[in-house]
Amino acid sequence: MRASRRRVLQGLTAGALTGGMTGRVSAARARLPDPTHMLWYRQPATTWTEALPIGNGRLGAMVFGGIARERLQLNEDSLWSGGPYDPINPAAHAALPEVRRLIAAGRLKEAQALADRMLIGTPRTQMPYQPLGDLILSWPGLLDADGRNYHRQLDLDSATATTRFMINGVEHRRTVIASPVDQVIMVRIEADRPFDLDIALASPQPEAQAVATDDLLTLTGHNGDHAGVKGVLRFAARLKAVIMGGTMTANDGLSIHRARSVTLLLAMATSYRGFEDQEGDPLAIVSRAIAKAQARGAARIAAGALVEHRRLYRRVALDLGTSPQADRPTDERVRADRAVADPALATLYFNYGRYLLIACSRPGGQAANLQGLWNESVKPPWDSKYTVNINTEMNYWPADVTGLGECVEPLVQMIRELAISGARTAREMYGARGWVCHHNSDLWRATAPIDGAPWGMWPTGGAWLCTHLWDHYDHHRDPAFLRSVYPLMRGAALFFLDTLQTDARTGLLVTSPSLSPENEHSPGVSICAGPAMDQQILRDLFDQVGRAAAILDTDSAFARQLAAARARLAPDRIGRDGQLQEWQEDWDGQAPDPHHRHVSHLYALFPSEQITVDRTPALAQAARKSLEVRGDQSTGWATAWRANLWARLQDGDHAHRIIAYLLGPQRTYPNLFDAHPPFQIDGNFGGTRAIAEMLMQSREDSLLLLPALPRAWPNGSVRGLRARGRMTVDLLWRDGQLVSATLASALPGKRLVRLGEVQAEVMLAPGRPIRLSGTMLRSSDRLQAWTARL
Repeated sequence: MRASRRRVLQGLTAGALTGGMTGRVSAARARLPDPTHMLWYRQPATTWTEALPIGNGRLGAMVFGGIARERLQLNEDSLWSGGPYDPINPAAHAALPEVRRLIAAGRLKEAQALADRMLIGTPRTQMPYQPLGDLILSWPGLLDADGRNYHRQLDLDSATATTRFMINGVEHRRTVIASPVDQVIMVRIEADRPFDLDIALASPQPEAQAVATDDLLTLTGHNGDHAGVKGVLRFAARLKAVIMGGTMTANDGLSIHRARSVTLLLAMATSYRGFEDQEGDPLAIVSRAIAKAQARGAARIAAGALVEHRRLYRRVALDLGTSPQADRPTDERVRADRAVADPALATLYFNYGRYLLIACSRPGGQAANLQGLWNESVKPPWDSKYTVNINTEMNYWPADVTGLGECVEPLVQMIRELAISGARTAREMYGARGWVCHHNSDLWRATAPIDGAPWGMWPTGGAWLCTHLWDHYDHHRDPAFLRSVYPLMRGAALFFLDTLQTDARTGLLVTSPSLSPENEHSPGVSICAGPAMDQQILRDLFDQVGRAAAILDTDSAFARQLAAARARLAPDRIGRDGQLQEWQEDWDGQAPDPHHRHVSHLYALFPSEQITVDRTPALAQAARKSLEVRGDQSTGWATAWRANLWARLQDGDHAHRIIAYLLGPQRTYPNLFDAHPPFQIDGNFGGTRAIAEMLMQSREDSLLLLPALPRAWPNGSVRGLRARGRMTVDLLWRDGQLVSATLASALPGKRLVRLGEVQAEVMLAPGRPIRLSGTMLRSSDRLQAWTARL
């Protein structure tokens, strides 16, 4: 027990979680929180985007840090509205040929109007993600009290939210963690003198009811209907209160009198067991979780959560330098809007992105949605669902590169489920084999088009998701994983073999009907054939399925079909203004919004590698022109995408200017959540990947070191980035120049290492890291001898 308590104290900055320990921290520690691993504030949160997020992948809470009243806004990742439903428009299959004919004839307005009536799903919307409710803690003795020395923080390294303050000489301390091991949220409340506390659970969900008995508070209810789809889920939350000293009574909630410390254990669950099974017993689930957690005790819960979090979080360490700005509270650093003068803010943002992914996407839970895990509204923006025309994919851009491969598992499971429902959509709507997913989905894995023809008729979401399966494989090179997901990739490709149309003018293959996500090529009209993004995604998908088939020694005839179809896909084109065309026609100059947030036609530059500065310079220059026209400042997630694109163009200073805007008050809330606005978590994840992309890029078996290092980060280091081929990369640089690179791989083989214009082949062997000198890498005349010594 003593060793366990020591581990707790090492990981938690604001007090022990075991009875009898005061957990005081030194004044120096309180004054100097780590500026790269700590969000901290001098006042409680007054809005949701000031509160601090905790999560264990499945359960989440937003901690406000109030003095006399504390609110923890609660989420459980499977609580969505509605239930299983089939949104496929029964008229779609018969209408599809006419829509295609109108598109081929150039009668695009007519095609879009027909598609809107006949192809869009019924209902035209999907189900929204829901809040479970609130845990409300009230201290009657602190009403109207003026807290002094107030300090509120989120320690990213220990995944702990802490509040502390003084009232009349009495120190109050509150600590919140979410345990992925014990599947509970634990709240520890302490003060130097006994205190009174009232505890309540409330929910905005239909017919929710809280019942208190002895030391337990149980909230039950069910989800709501939406868009004519009946709610079928039941949910339960159970709270166990453990007090030291004092007494406790049950009324509408729990009332505690004269306690010296209180530990709250909170479990939440729904009846959801899968998109086709809602027969779980949430009350039994939470009862078991509370009983197990109580038996383990607070210290073991805290120690287990700390070890499990750090197992992932500490795989990567980044240092971009610091400045006096870093000593200010987090909200002041964001308001200062001076990322150049505060390089540690970019490090904090990077670490926060990794923290958020760990907290909202763990094996066994749902994939990160539009707000990750955290949502307080029964009508959240864009339903807080899965938008797979960029946003869901962006959520996972940093996962493998920053050492969080396990966090991809919920996305993989979602793709497995989408392939099931998507096969029905492919068959009934298109008369095709394989599977398809349009631009949105939800907990119930709906795959038909929604929102109307201007946005909904984009059919390539499932194909894009499948490229993540290949990327995950390519980073880890696990044949068993590839074998398990190959049918999903194959099914996505098969759908397009059946549905691609031949352009009568060129003889090339194009998607139809489709659109360039959420953009219009002429006022009010989006629908078209063969937008650039579709063609680019399919080039990747067909290539990756063919490579997977070769690795697995299977499906050679199918791979040949894909190769032949890939060769006939319409290529990227450069328009009359030197830009990369977004559509088959040179419509870019006539598009109503030249600064549109989506830059879909630049998929080939990032996240794909079809366009690169060295291999396709003309297309790279055209992509640069498109970016210049679009502009740097956009919505939060779109700003993050632009930073990644400029990093791929190896323009570090330009990428940094965009990062500086992203981290400023226009695009970042006080709690560092990304501001679309409103909040969307994809901007956080896209920004995290952009910072990594500026420091290291890998494609196939080649590695680019410091490809887009900005002048604003002249000195720094990073440890633990992951490159393709199960390789770990550590970098150290000074005065803008690489000092050393340490490479380690669990797989043997050659790697091509590039630093600027210099490149060298190195041979890696498991268990034998190699350290490359930046001086030697820069000395091309000495390169041959250096390579031989390696």
